[in-house]
Amino acid sequence: MNLKGRDYLTLADFKREEIWYLLELARDLKKKQKAGIPHQVLKGKTLAMIFQKASTRTRVSFETGMFHLGGLAMFLSGNDLQIGRGEPIEDTARVLSRYVDSILIRTFSHQEVLDLAKYADVPVINGLTDDFHPTQALADLLTVWEHLGTLEGIKLAYIGDGNNMVHSLMLAGAIMGMEVISACPEGYEPNPEVVAKARSLAGQPEKIKIVREPQEAVQGAQVLYTDVWASMGQEKEAAERRQAFAHYQINAELLKQAEKEAIVLHCLPAHRGEEITAEVLEGTQSVVFDEAENRLHAHKAILAALLA
Repeated sequence: MNLKGRDYLTLADFKREEIWYLLELARDLKKKQKAGIPHQVLKGKTLAMIFQKASTRTRVSFETGMFHLGGLAMFLSGNDLQIGRGEPIEDTARVLSRYVDSILIRTFSHQEVLDLAKYADVPVINGLTDDFHPTQALADLLTVWEHLGTLEGIKLAYIGDGNNMVHSLMLAGAIMGMEVISACPEGYEPNPEVVAKARSLAGQPEKIKIVREPQEAVQGAQVLYTDVWASMGQEKEAAERRQAFAHYQINAELLKQAEKEAIVLHCLPAHRGEEITAEVLEGTQSVVFDEAENRLHAHKAILAALLA
């Protein structure tokens, strides 16, 4: 399958067979790395990485992944670029396209990513915006597939804020035949337009649900997922959010109400004692650090597919 030259902005831009291709490629690249088999399919290729938000996993996994693939990744903070001094995004896109083979951007506004992709002549990868986190979602799909052996028919219960992470999980789940149930407090639900898009992609609207109670969401779930209560840029709301989300924690009692062998995911960083307890995060049903590792392999698959 040929995805060369495509942008990676949201998973809604890809068909089910294309996502399976990326997952199978990620699994193959992971096996090669574990076996010590060279896979430098991007020799001579360069990736510009624009970071206007802090990052651990996205930055390190893309830099390391590009190195494994034989290419070069360049980290560019907002302070390093003229964007931070008022240069239009369309000018940055046109100039970087003359220098590099692909551009990764991690920023606040999703419109900024769309504008970058519109004016760039090279593939643009969305490394996170306030609305979507599609590179993380691909790693999540890989992790569920590895541990449960399938994606079709899997029920994922998301507990917490209706943020960029749940948006990407709903889109990913809808395309891959999963059921995604989100339990969110009033006023913190996912964007209705994204919910409608996910229901349209699923073909069965009942597979994408928003409920109020975590206990309802986890009934029959094989995957439990959560994220921080206050994301980057929401620090001033932290105290208010702690109060609103106090009931929305993955703990041992909630985990018992899911399927017996359910796995627990978290995109990290985790705030133990808030959205998830240390007992669950460090427990036998947690695959959080497998999930974090799979960021590397999923990101390598994205790079290889778009550039090789």
